[in-house]
Amino acid sequence: MQRRLALHGLATLGLTPGLGRAQASDDALFDALRQGGTVLMLRHAQTEAGVGDPPGFRLGQCSTQRNLSEAGRAQSRRIGQALAARGLVPRAVRSSGWCRCIDTAELAFGRHEIWPALHSFFAERAAQRDPQTAELRRALAGLPAPGFEAWVTHQVNITALTGTWVGMGEAVVIRGGPDGGTMLGRLSLGA
Repeated sequence: MQRRLALHGLATLGLTPGLGRAQASDDALFDALRQGGTVLMLRHAQTEAGVGDPPGFRLGQCSTQRNLSEAGRAQSRRIGQALAARGLVPRAVRSSGWCRCIDTAELAFGRHEIWPALHSFFAERAAQRDPQTAELRRALAGLPAPGFEAWVTHQVNITALTGTWVGMGEAVVIRGGPDGGTMLGRLSLGA
């Protein structure tokens, strides 16, 4: 029943189920990150109340956007601590240009590189979803074997790529490959 409701929700958004998936244990997901050739695709941490951004928001101007709450800042730090405690440090940290993603990346990993493929397309689903998702699939197909990358983004991007809905501060682990990758499972690191 829940799967059917989730698929109905995806169809309502114009999304289709994405990568092949399995749900590995947390330990198996941490091992996959250690082995490399993987991505930790993380939804930004908890925000102030609301959905989307206020009308007229602008990238690069945080005061016009929905931002991390104090709980989200703490959650971001816990995400970084949970990975560091397991000796997991991403080779690269890519982020959407929205302040809530940048702040999550900085608080969790201490660095980030803006990658437009991770930008939200919440307001422009039809125009941006397909090209951005195709770019993410290309990146997964060419992912180097050593190490893992952290991609900090939005729920719409994760759902478009994987067919999975995640909460704020949750992540999916994806193994790269020539077919665009396989989702190995979900992680809740900052709870």
